[in-house]
Amino acid sequence: MAGEQQADCLFCKIVAGEIPATIVRETDTTVAFRDINPHAPTHVLVIPKAHYPDAASLAAAEPGVAADVLREAGQVAIDEKIVDSGYRLVLNTGSGAGQTVFHAHAHVLGGRGLNWPPG
Repeated sequence: MAGEQQADCLFCKIVAGEIPATIVRETDTTVAFRDINPHAPTHVLVIPKAHYPDAASLAAAEPGVAADVLREAGQVAIDEKIVDSGYRLVLNTGSGAGQTVFHAHAHVLGGRGLNWPPG
């Protein structure tokens, strides 16, 4: 069920402390940790602690938590000192868009030039 931890979800296991991650920030509703396969010098994932399969379902069910994810992504950019040089937030939805873990998450990417369009 959406909103509840899922036993087979990698990110739910990180939230539960069952799988280690390099956590850079944590709030009551979110966890931010370094991506294990970074695509930029700064590549941090910000996830809600509650399980939702994608950003749209999170925003529909818990808009306040969706806002928390975005706010924390901005704070990660500040903490990582990438605000002045620019950074990108990416929220992939569906396997065709590159989503591989079906738990809502935002990628915070920065520390190098980011071409447009992505992909």
